[in-house]
Amino acid sequence: MTTASLLDGFLHALRPLRPRAVWAHGLLAGGDYQEGRSDLDLIAVLPGPPTLGTVRRLVALHRGQRGEPLAAKLHCSYLTPATLHDTDRPHLTWAHERVTRRPVTPVTRRELHTFGRVLHGEAPAALLPPVPDRELAHFVGRDQRDYWRPAVDKARLWRQDIWVDLGLLTFARATVTLREGRLISKREALAELAALGAPAEVVEDVTRRRYGTPAPAAAGWSSRRAGLTRAYLGPAIDAPVATYG
Repeated sequence: MTTASLLDGFLHALRPLRPRAVWAHGLLAGGDYQEGRSDLDLIAVLPGPPTLGTVRRLVALHRGQRGEPLAAKLHCSYLTPATLHDTDRPHLTWAHERVTRRPVTPVTRRELHTFGRVLHGEAPAALLPPVPDRELAHFVGRDQRDYWRPAVDKARLWRQDIWVDLGLLTFARATVTLREGRLISKREALAELAALGAPAEVVEDVTRRRYGTPAPAAAGWSSRRAGLTRAYLGPAIDAPVATYG
């Protein structure tokens, strides 16, 4: 199954709930999407508050796709016209093959306004209020200060690929947003990391794993990589980024 056919099936299954809009953001909308590697990040605007029956139908919808190879990567938050203006409000979300609740952040909202892909219905600008630069900067700086900086001190996390990748890429993207008020892709963030003084061998490792053919890691590399990443990110976040918030 291709990404296009998975999305077609998802939209068809969602149709009885009469969504006002379905949008893609993240890599799928921003042009950095890699089929089979990247997540499919979606937002659906339902016509009204989801009832218990609606939630059950959505769970059944997502579970019904489990046999498809790409379905596990499809994540969707469900908003309503009455609640989509609140950036702090947790919304019903299907992610990582389970139901949860999480906000639709200012970064996601800015992505939708800047390059969001309309899969069905109305455009983001017709329903979502714009995100002021100050609000975006506040969120990005606070995320670095309150989430990523404490995480740097948890050594065990940084032996995992996902923490190294997202920690470095999120920092680079945050730096550009705070400096220039714009969003960049993860691929662009990799290039930015070199200019920001990130350890070259770690950046090369991230690049190979995300965009190339990764080679087997040498003995002790995960520990060395963790040390290099933490030694870089701690002071980097403490310096200019943590002043925003």
